[in-house]
Amino acid sequence: MFMLNKHLFLQAFNWESHKHDWWHNLERKVGDVAKSGFTSAWLPPATNSLSKEGYLPQNLYSLNSSYGSQDGLKSLLQKMHQHKVRAMADIVINHRVGTTRGHGGTYNRYDGIPMSWDERAVTSCSGGLGSRSYGENFHGVPNIDHSQAFVRKDIIGWLKWLCKDIGFQDFRFDFAKGYNPKFVKEYVEESKPVFSVGEYWDSCNYVAPDSRLDYNQDSHRQRIINWIDKTGQVSAAFDFTTKGILQEAVKGQLWRLRDSQGKPPGVVGWWPSRAVTFIENHVTGSTQGHWPFPFDHIMEGYVYILTHPGIPTVFYDHFYDWGNSYHDQIMKLMNIRCHQDIHSRSKINILEARSDLYAAKMDDKICMKIGNGSWCPSGREWTLATSGNRYAVWHK
Repeated sequence: MFMLNKHLFLQAFNWESHKHDWWHNLERKVGDVAKSGFTSAWLPPATNSLSKEGYLPQNLYSLNSSYGSQDGLKSLLQKMHQHKVRAMADIVINHRVGTTRGHGGTYNRYDGIPMSWDERAVTSCSGGLGSRSYGENFHGVPNIDHSQAFVRKDIIGWLKWLCKDIGFQDFRFDFAKGYNPKFVKEYVEESKPVFSVGEYWDSCNYVAPDSRLDYNQDSHRQRIINWIDKTGQVSAAFDFTTKGILQEAVKGQLWRLRDSQGKPPGVVGWWPSRAVTFIENHVTGSTQGHWPFPFDHIMEGYVYILTHPGIPTVFYDHFYDWGNSYHDQIMKLMNIRCHQDIHSRSKINILEARSDLYAAKMDDKICMKIGNGSWCPSGREWTLATSGNRYAVWHK
């Protein structure tokens, strides 16, 4: 895995997608997704779940969900395979809803369904007879004890089934803060997805007394990098550091986009080939809105991630629901990235980073600027490739 530098991801759902016939909706769009240049599409959790959104799984082998039937899912994945777009499964294995009451009177047994575990599969801090949780608890639901060999054996069997029988090729590990990343290493090495990425969502560093975002986020990105390291480097991670800094920077603080070493200040500045960059997802944006990117600066955000190293992700809503203008502007940026051969390991040279202006050059092939400040690259060899409100991109 990671042999390919040129990943470009689509998060192919939002928080409300379960209300629609989602697998059929996506199947109609597969041709456009492929033509647009996406290499992988992250799908919502496909398993049977107590919550319609899919994040409270119970019977992992039942793929009849609020998003559609197992047959509908397999039809979608078959079409994606034909168009050479990989399907990314949302792997929710930090917690699992029990079927029957066990020890202590809580629902911590899994009787009557495949992977029929007893209370030993549940951490002691969430009502089971297993070990204490390694990381943070997902409250209100039994958390899985991955230190149990029988648990890991069953999960590996299920992951292999998702790849070989169902047709998924990539994995996104949900709530990665909850369990030891060494188990992600084992799961990935045994099931062999093409690509995997973890959701290690940590709070950024804020400064008292007004809870202002700290300029220095080195410890934040280091924690994400530590997680990647502990997976044996077999998994990438979402670059929450870049999102946190970028969505403050575009409000007139673009100086934030150059760290004290002159590099991009997120994970992408230290380990771009493992940094999956994004502007918004189903939790930060959509109808959840837990940590939203400024609505009127979305395009500046996309200009940044789609011209920079790292592995960019485009959010479904922005590409398909916000109208032709956003779709077409994002498409132009994706085309420039593809045609100019900008990839996860591209070399970056930050040229300006002040309150109203950020400008950078990648691989000596493209220049970009965002912000109200006036700027353009010197030299006749540069041609304006695209521009919009508070942004411009040039190529040679």
